[in-house]
Amino acid sequence: MQKKGGNVSLNTYADIFSTEQSRAEDRLEKVREIPLAELHPFKNHPFKVLDDESMQRTVESIARFGVLSPAIARPSPDGGYELVAGHRRHHACELVGMETMPVIVRDLDDDAATILMVDSNLQRETILPSERAFAYKMKLEAIKHQGMRSDLTSTQVAQKLSVQQVGDEAGVSKDTVRRFIRLTELIPELLDMVDQKQIAFNPAVELSFLKPEEQKQLLEAMDYAQATPSLSQAQRLKKYSQEGKCTFEVMCTVMDEEKKTDLDRVIIKQDVLRKYFPKSYTPKQMEDTIIRLLEQWQRKKQREQER
Repeated sequence: MQKKGGNVSLNTYADIFSTEQSRAEDRLEKVREIPLAELHPFKNHPFKVLDDESMQRTVESIARFGVLSPAIARPSPDGGYELVAGHRRHHACELVGMETMPVIVRDLDDDAATILMVDSNLQRETILPSERAFAYKMKLEAIKHQGMRSDLTSTQVAQKLSVQQVGDEAGVSKDTVRRFIRLTELIPELLDMVDQKQIAFNPAVELSFLKPEEQKQLLEAMDYAQATPSLSQAQRLKKYSQEGKCTFEVMCTVMDEEKKTDLDRVIIKQDVLRKYFPKSYTPKQMEDTIIRLLEQWQRKKQREQER
């Protein structure tokens, strides 16, 4: 007679003595102390790591409290680890003189790593237009690579859905995403001028439609005119480019025009005004005094006309 229970398998020693809590802990990501020298920057990382006031605050915080939030990295095929999130913390640790920093290591493919890298950096308070432009572009490409089935979704629809997703997750419209990505078509010199607020965002988007050689000539035209393009000037330059008429001479002519804002604006240099005010006066006090004197002058003129 066959014995009952013949198919019962014995639990392992680990199964018998492990608890649900310990099994849950095994599944959790662990923070590891990894040498700074083994952590390498993310390929084509679009966010600049600057030694500015914000970095100084980070350095002071880490020196006092340590790294409160671990970085995220993935194993690198060339050895060591590729940083996905935590480039500024890594640099701050170097400045403090630390040899290691806390890191969570994840196995991420290129697309997942790119999306995580962009999303973690877009949370920063201050982001340059160039950083946002390349970040949106990298995330858009990564999303498009992630399993969008061509048999169910056309390429055009897939593109619209991807741009919409980037915008939704960044809290901006899809049109804003597209316009920022246009900035990646600017040559580095012009893009730097956008970051430095020498060229406004909207004119910069229009200038991105110029061919690279035309953009280089535009730099010379701006130097010639000692001016940067307004929106209307940039739009005309874009139109001339599309018509094949955007020559250096045309650019100089456009850039040499007096802008309406310049015609409507009166500028008095501060060094001219300084001789009329005490050295202790701030620009605000100078402005208030000028306005008060003008109001007195206006009232005096009105009384004279009433006589």
